[in-house]
Amino acid sequence: MIIKSINPYSQEVLAEHEVLTKVQLAQKIALSEKAFKHLRDTTFQERADKMKKMAAILRTKKEELGFLITSEMGKIISESISEVEKSAANCDFYAEKAEEMLKDVYYDTPFKSMSVYDPSGAIFAIMPWNYPFWQVLRYAAPAIMAGNVTILKHASNVIGCAKAIESAFLEAGFPEGVFQQVTISINQVESIIASDIVSGITLTGSEMAGSSVASLAGKHIKKSVMELGGSDAFIVLDDANIEKAATVATQSRMQNAGQACICAKRFIVTEKVADEFASVFAYKIAELQQGNPLQKGINMGPLAKKEFADVLSLQLEKSLRQGAKIILGGDQDNCNFQPTLIDFVDSDNIAFQEEIFGPLATITRVKNEKVAIETANNHRYGLASAIWTEDRGKAYELARKIEAGNVFVNSLVRSDSRIPFGGIKKSGYGRELSDIGIKEFMNIKSIIIE
Repeated sequence: MIIKSINPYSQEVLAEHEVLTKVQLAQKIALSEKAFKHLRDTTFQERADKMKKMAAILRTKKEELGFLITSEMGKIISESISEVEKSAANCDFYAEKAEEMLKDVYYDTPFKSMSVYDPSGAIFAIMPWNYPFWQVLRYAAPAIMAGNVTILKHASNVIGCAKAIESAFLEAGFPEGVFQQVTISINQVESIIASDIVSGITLTGSEMAGSSVASLAGKHIKKSVMELGGSDAFIVLDDANIEKAATVATQSRMQNAGQACICAKRFIVTEKVADEFASVFAYKIAELQQGNPLQKGINMGPLAKKEFADVLSLQLEKSLRQGAKIILGGDQDNCNFQPTLIDFVDSDNIAFQEEIFGPLATITRVKNEKVAIETANNHRYGLASAIWTEDRGKAYELARKIEAGNVFVNSLVRSDSRIPFGGIKKSGYGRELSDIGIKEFMNIKSIIIE
């Protein structure tokens, strides 16, 4: 079986990747087991030296790797290069912080008692195409710094990125088997999960994919972390700075052509400022330039696949039939979908209920801040939210009422190595990043000495 990598902008076939046979996959799994036995006995400093070198390699090759990202999935080249830089920073962060994060914890008992953090084995990762380097290094850097090894099944359209990451780990001096990418089909996933060496599964992807993989993890008694879909609320209150809110709204909704779990998707605006916000938001969206993602001055490239643009067109058509009003955009040309804004989207509308994965922004008008919070929480997803108000005291109170894993006030929702990241409800469970993320796949072992 062959998987083709296709440039979404030019439709050029970039490469063909052969799926592993059953025997080849078994060899990869055996190599993971061998690598883990070695890596778990190395020191933090030994791993940190290699992880620092990994970061340096990423920075040195950021233009080359950025070009690869853009070629495989279509984001504009500046975003691709920034993604590589962010991934390198995450490698540095865990190289510097992992040992402190995983130090022994002592308890106040009449006998000696402590918890120690032991690496647990191989982490099997199923990662998406929209951030093909960041999503991988986000979990892999802490996992490997903790002494675990990892097996990566990347999305089928970014296998070139997966192979490039594996090559970088080898170049940095990590032994074979510490980081492995595997080109496999869906029906080979369970055989990896069932392997004795695999101690945990991390997945970033759709709700459906998460449900399927989580059930397999449960079947084989393996811990899992799921970062799934999102339909993030962006709440604009009466006293918000409209100009700044609209500027960040445009960035949040339209970055990566709207293809991010943490893109703002439901713009919930109080009636008092709704007309003004809609006007400024529309103006800023209209300024975006869509085209060749490698070309300077372009703000948005194509969607990663034509079928994604097709789905978005169908969602837009149904939304308009259900009463939404189009303000601008709405046209599709192959993988390209024009930056689009629709208004008067109620909570029963498909554009409110479903995750919209593309450059389509929706405005929902509400009476006041109380209704705004209720409307934001009235959803199956709970990944992140943003609140815009000049009253920071009120913002703190309202943030506590939001049902989401992350709430940002007067700023862009984003992930940060220093801060735990993850969702609730159908957006998943578990956390990545910070000290909490590195501990997700550790054996937290209690030791009691009388």
